[in-house]
Amino acid sequence: MGFDIVRDLPPALHDRAATWTYLTGFAESWGTPLGADDGAPEAELAGAEERLGLRLPAAVREAYTLLGRRPDLHSNSNTLLGPGELAVEHGAVIFREENQGAARWGVLLDDLGQEDPPVHVREDLADKYLELWEPWLDRFSVTVLDIVLSESTQGPEELCDFRELHEGEDDELTRRFTLLPFPAEYQNFYFERDVLISDGGGDMLCVRARDAETLDRFRAEFPGHWLNA
Repeated sequence: MGFDIVRDLPPALHDRAATWTYLTGFAESWGTPLGADDGAPEAELAGAEERLGLRLPAAVREAYTLLGRRPDLHSNSNTLLGPGELAVEHGAVIFREENQGAARWGVLLDDLGQEDPPVHVREDLADKYLELWEPWLDRFSVTVLDIVLSESTQGPEELCDFRELHEGEDDELTRRFTLLPFPAEYQNFYFERDVLISDGGGDMLCVRARDAETLDRFRAEFPGHWLNA
């Protein structure tokens, strides 16, 4: 039946193997298929573990092995750190950074014994005493799924664009498109046959189209100050 971004999502949110299958299908359907050289080699992962003095959870290793060398899938805006860049700070293994240093994502050291541990986020605040690890998503694999979907809307300029979300447009998106059943409370994803949309946490309208003509049509239907137009 082929990959279906809506139909195949529920299993991917509850089963780690299904998550990797989903991401493999997404890469093939919406860009470039994953290849054997797109994952981080075992030597890099083992080297990171030796350097950090810890064992990475199974889900972390599997994610990097699948797509660690595909920045087009995970690092168009924010950055997924490579194995050699992983760091232990404030009681967590840091694996992702916001593009202006405003936040970091990590797995708490206390959770490293879990195969698919929860992910936390820590904002960079002026008052360092107020910085805390806050819950993000309850499984690392689901976080990677979130990363790939959101980063895909920040991809090539000929296929992607974004602008501020206007008042009431979230309701229009819900009426016109399929709302993906994603568990993240901070961001919604919408889909139709040739368009993937994110509300960027409620303040941005981010879109990825299959081709330039579809992107132009979407921008005409949702006029505004599009960055790449």
